[in-house]
Amino acid sequence: MSTPGPLSSSRAPLMPEIPQGEIVSTYDRYEDAKHAVDVLARASFPVQRISIVGNDVRSVERVTGRLSYGRVALMGALSGAYLGLFLGLLLFIFQPDNAAIFGVFISAVVIGAGFGMLFGVLSYAMNRNRRDFSSVMQMVATRYDLITEPELVHEARRILVESAQQ
Repeated sequence: MSTPGPLSSSRAPLMPEIPQGEIVSTYDRYEDAKHAVDVLARASFPVQRISIVGNDVRSVERVTGRLSYGRVALMGALSGAYLGLFLGLLLFIFQPDNAAIFGVFISAVVIGAGFGMLFGVLSYAMNRNRRDFSSVMQMVATRYDLITEPELVHEARRILVESAQQ
C-alpha cells in the first residue's frame, strides 16, 4: 500500500500508530498480502481502509562477501566517482563557459574516485580487525495481517474467498 498523496481524501495520522480493526486474513509472505489487497482493489473494495501489518519483525543481516583491500578500494572508488559525477553535473549546469566543461567533468569524476578510494582504504585499515565482511541489513516480518474496520471484514473475506475459488 502506498501513502496517500496530498490530494487524497483520507488523511494519514501524523504520528505512527498501529492500525485498529479486525484481521481479514494472514499471510506468510508480504507479496501474498499485497496480492490480496490488489484483489480487493479490483473488486472496488475501499482499500484505503485496509492496512498490511507485519508481525514478529526480525533483523536479518545477509553477508554479501569478504572484504579485502582491493575490494574496499574498488567500492570506495565507485562511490567517490558517483560523488564526482554529481559535482561534475553541478559544474556543467552552472558553468558559463561550455568549451572546457568536458575536462572539468572528467576531472571531477577522477578526483572523486581518488578521494573515495583513499577514504575507503583508510576506513578499512582502521577497522580491519573488527569487520572483514560486507553485508546488507533487512527488517523482515514472519507474518503479515490484513486489517480493516469491523464492518468491512465480512465483505473483504467474501471477495478473497470468491477470488481463491476462481
